[in-house]
Amino acid sequence: MAGTFKFELVSPERILLSEDAEQVIVPGMDGQFTVLAGHAPVISTLRPGVLDAQLAGGRRRVFVRGGFAEVGPEHLTVLTQHMLDLQHIDAEKLASEVASAEQMLAEAKDDAARMVAIEAVERLKELRA
Repeated sequence: MAGTFKFELVSPERILLSEDAEQVIVPGMDGQFTVLAGHAPVISTLRPGVLDAQLAGGRRRVFVRGGFAEVGPEHLTVLTQHMLDLQHIDAEKLASEVASAEQMLAEAKDDAARMVAIEAVERLKELRA
């Protein structure tokens, strides 16, 4: 398929998703950025937010709490320790995730951890609304 690139969503344990994508909107630490085929090489940390992928087989949205993205002209690899597939989430699971993020905020030891936790809580509450 023309105009696509390989997109992989990876956890430390396994590959969660590996498909051809037309575009992916990534929640980078310095702001959202869109990856298309032929993108310049970039490595970015991720902030908590929704990763929105337009795949060859349809749209896929996942919430990531953070991680890293490596972009090249023919690939995007996202490494995250925690993600939620928004296609398969219910109100109970989302409430549990908000509580977990609020616990992270309560336990934050420094300003950087506190900022990430605040953002996670805010983004999850936006999804709940």
